Amino acid sequence: MGNLDRIELLRQFISEEPENPFNLYALALELQETEPKESEELFNQLLHEFPEYLPTYYPAAHFFAEWDEVEKAKETFEKGIDLAKTKLETKTLQELNNAYQNFLFENDLD
Repeated sequence: MGNLDRIELLRQFISEEPENPFNLYALALELQETEPKESEELFNQLLHEFPEYLPTYYPAAHFFAEWDEVEKAKETFEKGIDLAKTKLETKTLQELNNAYQNFLFENDLD
C-alpha cells in the first residue's frame, strides 16, 4: 500500500470514527515529512481533544522540537511525563524522561 493510499484510508477512518484518537495519531505520523503543517494541526488536535491519549506525547514533542518550537516541545514532554506517572505507565515514563533529558541537553535548557 502506497503512502497516498494509507493517507486516504486514514482520512476515511477519521471520518467514520472521529472519537478514535489512534486514527488522528496515525495520520499525524504519516504526514510529518510531507505535510508538516497538517501534522502539527493533528498533533495539536490530539493534545487538545484527547489529552489522555498517551502515545501522542513522545512523537509530538519530537515534532515540535524538530520545528524549533522549543517551548511547545518542552510543555508536551512535561505533560506526557505527568500523564505517564498518573497512568503508571513505567516504560513510557522512562522513554519520555530519557527523551526529555536529551532534549533539555540539546537545547541548553535546565
